[in-house]
Amino acid sequence: MSYAVGIDIGGTKTAIGLIDSAGVVLAKTSLPTDQSVQPDEMVDRIAKAVKELITAQNMKESELLGIGVGAPGPLNTKTGHIVKPPNLPGWWDFPILKSLSRHFDLPITFENDATAAALAEKWVGAAQDAEHFVFITISTGIGAGIYTHGKLLTGATGNAGDVGHFVIDPAGGKCVCGQSGCWEYLASGTAIARQASTLLGREVSSKEAFDLAATGDVAIKELVDGVFRYIGIGCVTLINTFDPELLVIGGGVSQVGAPLFDAIRDYVSEHALNPSGRNTTIVPAALQQDAGLIGAAALVHMTY
Repeated sequence: MSYAVGIDIGGTKTAIGLIDSAGVVLAKTSLPTDQSVQPDEMVDRIAKAVKELITAQNMKESELLGIGVGAPGPLNTKTGHIVKPPNLPGWWDFPILKSLSRHFDLPITFENDATAAALAEKWVGAAQDAEHFVFITISTGIGAGIYTHGKLLTGATGNAGDVGHFVIDPAGGKCVCGQSGCWEYLASGTAIARQASTLLGREVSSKEAFDLAATGDVAIKELVDGVFRYIGIGCVTLINTFDPELLVIGGGVSQVGAPLFDAIRDYVSEHALNPSGRNTTIVPAALQQDAGLIGAAALVHMTY
């Protein structure tokens, strides 16, 4: 049995796990992503947590195949930099691989977090039998990992799959990226909470919005139905672009379950261009909380 460390860096939390060659999480921990300190200091804390995790399993670093890192984009996997993620402003242009290498004499692999999660779904999740699929995560934002012809499609710098910034409706309001009507501005968990809060004149979470829609609040149900339609539009765009056999949808918004998936399937069955595309299989992600960890470790296990 071989082992790898997976590190999943997020805007509020960094998750760390020790994963074996069967995709089993042997041990894991997490720590707040403290943006009040310099990134190098945060990397020092991450490295310390990794070493403690390894020691607690009575292992040595030399027994590991390597370390995989998933991080939000934009990033540059060629240079090993986190470039400009909106939720990590203090980390812009930060050389994450160089910083981690101060602590470890191991191979370190680095990819966009959604790309890593797609690899996790291929390895031990919902896409094990697929050679052409798109993993979509819908939570705070919207991102995707693309797997086609038996391999990840990552692009020149590792940013392929930044689908949250497809323009869905130019009249839909200005996104943080500067464009108007981006998919994630209209249909992410953040978008649902923002729009529901405006409608009700108070702070509303995306979960509460879904609950209100389910119990018959007419205005909120209309909002949620509109969001589901926007998600369907994005899925049709991905189907028309990549011709996948499968869409795997994860992230917090996917937890609403059947209402979302039924709406997406109905929209796709009417609007995908290719008749075969209208029958694209659309399923929930199999991996939720540990997808980032397993995906980061998969970058090592599925390479070495």
